[in-house]
Formats: sequence, structure tokens, C-alpha cells
Amino acid sequence: NVEYCLHLTSYKKHAQKLTEVLIKRGATDIIVVGGDGTLHEVINGFSNFEKVNMGIIPCGTGNDFATALNIPLGTEKALDIILKQTPKFVDFMQMGDIRGINIIGTGIDVDVLNRYEKVKKKNKLQYTTCLIKTLFNFDYTNFTAEIDGKTIPYRSFIACIANGRQYGGGIPISPASDPTDNKLNFIAVKAMPKLKIIGAFPKLKSGKILKFKETEHFTCQSVNVITEKPCAINVDGELYQDVALNVQIVSNKLKVYRV
Repeated sequence: NVEYCLHLTSYKKHAQKLTEVLIKRGATDIIVVGGDGTLHEVINGFSNFEKVNMGIIPCGTGNDFATALNIPLGTEKALDIILKQTPKFVDFMQMGDIRGINIIGTGIDVDVLNRYEKVKKKNKLQYTTCLIKTLFNFDYTNFTAEIDGKTIPYRSFIACIANGRQYGGGIPISPASDPTDNKLNFIAVKAMPKLKIIGAFPKLKSGKILKFKETEHFTCQSVNVITEKPCAINVDGELYQDVALNVQIVSNKLKVYRV
């Protein structure tokens, strides 16, 4: 017995445009029925944060950010949270005029997404297969990271700036992340011998990436990554070209129905 209006997306960034229009018309609750890609579009269309709340009913391919907020995958259980809980603050990331809510980064994840884009039947198994193939054919990235003003040079698999804990449908790239702690998590995995990659992958899948001696992990408020040459940026599974990888945490602004 709750009134609602359903809006179906039909093209890329349609959810962003719908969100912009609905909030201008006076909507006070935007419920995202989808996965991380839909969430990414909605957060980029958000405005009037003081008066508008977000709800999540996860039914996408990955649902990684919903998992970070402990929102159940069952539709009725997710809806119960929206109907019975009070919206609370959740962090998001700002990169220029682009917002990210789960993971922002460059390096191996960009190569994985490029492979995954060519897959006809998209699912978690296919994503993992693309990751394994990329691990054995990847060139390391040289970059400099400015982490809260401290400059560190890297030759690395990845520069990952995380608000959520996982991506790719359950790969825990940043297991220590908490999207409600007012902090970013920065992860870089330094270059290692190819043979060591074989042992590294199971540990990555089991959430032990931070235990590698090649892994560096920082919590921070801002990260600016400067690469030797222009590269694509992965924001919540969407690829962006020709943008600066300069990210700040935004706290106490977005309110989401959660436990």
C-alpha cells in the first residue's frame, strides 16, 4: 500500500537523466532497482541532497556496493529496509564533475573491463575469466600517487581508490573499506614475478590482498594519481577517457536507506 512510480531505462546514462528530472519535479526518494552501473548513473544525477534519499533494490550482475552496505539481494528483504529503516549517511567519491560510489581506479581493472566488454554473455564467471587472462598478459603501470599530500612513486598492477569493498561481482579488492567511515581506501599492488601471480590470484579472491608484501594500503581523504601517459579510468565499472584521476571523499551528504 505504498504509492510509487516506475521508470524504465532504455539507453546509457538514462538513469542519470531520469534522476535529474525526477528530483527537479520534487521527488524525495529515488529507489535504484539495478546494479552498480545503475547506481553510478543515479548518483551522478543526484541533487538536493538535503531533501532527497536513495534506496537500493539490488538486482544487477554484480551488486557490489549493495553488498558493502549489507543490503540483501532478495527483493522483498531489500524493500523492507526502505520501508522500515531511516536513511543514513553514506560516503561517495568526487572526481572532477564525475561521482563514483564504489571503486575508482586504473591499471589492470581497465584491461579487464575492455576484455569483458567483448563478452556476449556477461556474468560473474566471465568477469573472473577475463581477470585471469589479463593477469598473464598485463603490462605494469608507472604512476605517482599523491595521498593526502604525500607523494609516492609506483610501478604497479593497479591504482585503486575504494569506497566499497569489492568489484566484478565479488572480488574483494579493498576488504578493509567501509562506505560509512568518511575515508577513502587507496590500494596499489607493486610489480611481482609472473610465477607469483599464480599464487596471488586465490588470495585476492579470498580477501587477503592486503596481506601481500607487494600491496600498499592507505586510508585517506584525497588521492591524486598521475600516470606517465593518458589512460582510461574505471569508475564503478564504467570507463572514462581524458579525465584526471584526482579523487576526494564526500561525507555526510548522501542519505541511503540501510540498516
